[in-house]
Amino acid sequence: MQNKLPIYLIIGLVLLAVLAVVSLFIGVYVFEKQSIPQILAGIINNDGSVSDSDRFVLMELRLPRIVMGILIGSALAVSGTCLQGMFRNPLATPDLLGITAGASLMAATSIVLGSHIKPYIPEAFHFSLLSIMAFLGALLTMILVYRMSTLDGKTNVVIMLLTGVAVTALGFAFMGLLIYISKEEELRDLTFWNLGSLSGATWSKNVILAVVLTVSYSILLPKGKALNAMMLGEKDAQHLGIPVERIKKQIVLLTALMIGTCVAFAGTIGFVGLIVPYILRLIFKSNYHIILPLSAIFGSILLLTGDTISRTITPPSEVPLGILTALMGAPIFITILIRSRKTM
Repeated sequence: MQNKLPIYLIIGLVLLAVLAVVSLFIGVYVFEKQSIPQILAGIINNDGSVSDSDRFVLMELRLPRIVMGILIGSALAVSGTCLQGMFRNPLATPDLLGITAGASLMAATSIVLGSHIKPYIPEAFHFSLLSIMAFLGALLTMILVYRMSTLDGKTNVVIMLLTGVAVTALGFAFMGLLIYISKEEELRDLTFWNLGSLSGATWSKNVILAVVLTVSYSILLPKGKALNAMMLGEKDAQHLGIPVERIKKQIVLLTALMIGTCVAFAGTIGFVGLIVPYILRLIFKSNYHIILPLSAIFGSILLLTGDTISRTITPPSEVPLGILTALMGAPIFITILIRSRKTM
């Protein structure tokens, strides 16, 4: 099956490309008269055949949003897959461990209290304060969950989940306080951002996401065989020559970086890191050598599909993307609990 990995990757990339093109031309706005190839050719050649409104909708609204959906969906799925491999449990996802809640809380803090924080930090960090705070929130939560739930290389699943529940509850409490003291404009930002959406996509954000993913993937994606060895237990993996501690530190840091960046740019979008690895595991078992790279592609497919539905199901408004992913993820979460209740 491992020899067929390139075939699976090609199939996934073809599906993603087709979905991206279809999504590009689905929406409330109707392009004037050209066919899809004509519009693309006109934009590339810059021959004036494409109207300014068509060009703006395509290049400044839909295409950046599609690219952001691809990047964020991929990052969330890979983060969930890596955490599940590290904790050796299918319930170890950024949402259930409270990592997303930690990133959301710190980012919300920067939205409401940013004007009070900025005087105390260097001016160079003012523009990226939201992203930095989200990363710190994800990183601190990840370290807390790991320290609380892991002892002598063994993870206590109950403690892991309870820590995630406690962090999430604490995050909601402080979030409620921030909403209570926020001004009208800040309240609108918090509401939009808490529900999760890709409508704020821009090319500059996509460039930052692409850089973060390139750095993270160059380190994480080759770790499939190491995660397979860690499934046997950390001590056994060390006997096989796997640098377990170094890999765990890399996963903690890079997962926090990806989750923090995603939360900063798109708000709270949950369950992608649960849905994609679960479906791939049903097909390929717990072979992270295959699951890890495929999750990078199928996470993009899942989120791009969800975003296309969210902006077309109730025109001219859109359903928050975080609501759709929660509706998809909650049944899978319940299914995992039912299947694993005998072993927990």
